[in-house]
Amino acid sequence: MRDRTIGGRQRIAAGTLAAALILLALSTEAFASMTAVRGARIAAVGAENEYADVIGQIGGKYVSVTAIMSNPNTDPHAFEASPSVARVVSAAQLVIQNGVGYDSFMDKIESASPNSKRQVINVQKLLGLPDSTANPHLWYSPETMPAVAKAVAADLSELAPAHAGYFAANAANFDSSLKAWDNAIAEVKSKFPNAPIATTEPVANDMLEAAGTDNLTPWTLQADIMNGIDPSPQDISLQESLFTRHKVKVFVYNQQVSDSVTASFLSLARKNRIPVVGVYETMPNPGYDYQSWMLAEVKALQAALGRKQSTTVLLG
Repeated sequence: MRDRTIGGRQRIAAGTLAAALILLALSTEAFASMTAVRGARIAAVGAENEYADVIGQIGGKYVSVTAIMSNPNTDPHAFEASPSVARVVSAAQLVIQNGVGYDSFMDKIESASPNSKRQVINVQKLLGLPDSTANPHLWYSPETMPAVAKAVAADLSELAPAHAGYFAANAANFDSSLKAWDNAIAEVKSKFPNAPIATTEPVANDMLEAAGTDNLTPWTLQADIMNGIDPSPQDISLQESLFTRHKVKVFVYNQQVSDSVTASFLSLARKNRIPVVGVYETMPNPGYDYQSWMLAEVKALQAALGRKQSTTVLLG
């Protein structure tokens, strides 16, 4: 069993986070000075590096952006908030966090360092999603980042009104740059309608649904793997039959997180010559921005469906 909590929520070491919050309470003046040192640039934080990337694209030369979770080779669900993370978040004038319990440590840090001028974009709330939202990987939905970019431009304009036109123009350019991804998704849906696929967990489900694929993996298995719970024998047997009976054309695999169960699925898919597409919870870097990352994921899906080509790792 993997160490995950219900709903794909982050596991935060209690002692580490407590130490971070104590440090905040003792050193608020030091944190405030960090913002001043950055001069005219707006200090911004993205809890996940895909959100930090969007802030950077909209804010350009007027922002200094830090990504809290940025390592695509580790499990983001095992992230531990450190005192240094708390310092960075406390000094930020603009923050983006995912919500849906995925990065709830951010709420604790922000509460420990209240700032009435800090702009916080909670993507879950921005999209009007309930706390019961089953899939927390919101950035894979084609509707998410246009809304985020618009909100970033608006908040940056409040913080730096003199540059509002610059931020609006960058947001418009960002929206235009997503057309290649949207077109690629539409092409998959057109060329491979209702393509049957299997997954380990619902990381890229929103994108896969937009592309018109038919995910045959039981939701209960996806949720169990996401939450670090041992799937039922019945679900495991059903998932295995998708490969042995060649019921699916592609296996979409969370490249960042694996255990004995998901590794056995990967081995069985390869044994039965089912092409594998690796997806990520954290944007691979260097070499990618949000748009090129999402496009690469769809291109990998196209290659799997059209040429039976596996893409397990994205290289920049």
